Amino acid sequence: MQVGPVAAQHRSNGGDLQRNGDSGVDMRELQELFSKLNPMAEEFVPPSLANNGLNGGFYSNGSETHNNTRNGQVNGRRKKNNFGQGKRRMNSRTSMAQRDEIIRRTVYVSDIDQQVTEEKLAALFITCGQVVDCRVCGDPNSVLRFAFVEFTDEEGARAALSLAGTMLGYYPVRVLPSKTAIAPVNPTFLPRNEDEREMCARTIYCTNIDKKVSQADVKLFFESVCGEVYRLRLLGDYHHSTRIAFVEFVMAESAIAALNCSGVVLGSLPIRVSPSKTPVRPRAPRLPIH
Repeated sequence: MQVGPVAAQHRSNGGDLQRNGDSGVDMRELQELFSKLNPMAEEFVPPSLANNGLNGGFYSNGSETHNNTRNGQVNGRRKKNNFGQGKRRMNSRTSMAQRDEIIRRTVYVSDIDQQVTEEKLAALFITCGQVVDCRVCGDPNSVLRFAFVEFTDEEGARAALSLAGTMLGYYPVRVLPSKTAIAPVNPTFLPRNEDEREMCARTIYCTNIDKKVSQADVKLFFESVCGEVYRLRLLGDYHHSTRIAFVEFVMAESAIAALNCSGVVLGSLPIRVSPSKTPVRPRAPRLPIH
């Protein structure tokens, strides 16, 4: 049988196929053409145009737009609610913009003496602007430490750069623009009331603890040097090279004395000690398994 010519108009992302006259159509050719179409494809129209009646915010690339709505369907297909996806994209862009803005307000400080606390470091930069957060971190491969200092505005961070070379303790500090933002402390771990704030004043955060050192060893070390330990939480697993601990003392003076232990070798590694931002809460009792 002689097959007539096929005149097809192929509009991208969904269009029409039209036949010329009454000629027959090769079904295989039609099938091939239809296989190239994406009936679910839609393109976004700005709300200003969507309000003018363009298919609820979507159109099919150059083809005629229909607004026939029946039982929540458009053109035989159920309408999609794309607001959630757009909101997620907006939240992602917003969070990235906020993070970049925080980075511009933050400086990176290195070559920090072991005896320098976060309070002393923040006090150095107080002439530059209001300090929002100060986080001193330990480097296991160095006797010195580094820190991140965040200000309320970019002017404070720029002014802080001029303090590079200032003697703090026994070493001149280096101050550079930060490439990262300070990771926020999980708010559920922060003190919830005055009692827990008082607990924080008696608690220190100890890092770079040798994995061979036991909880009893850590307790014995701090009690022999600083004072009676009320509660101790040693954390870590076999996936990490070192462990961390939260040590709560009976007296706040003991916690202050413990800060001077930073750099002391416990086991085979020098420990890092800083004031704790979170209290050591007692563990919830486990329910018996029946």
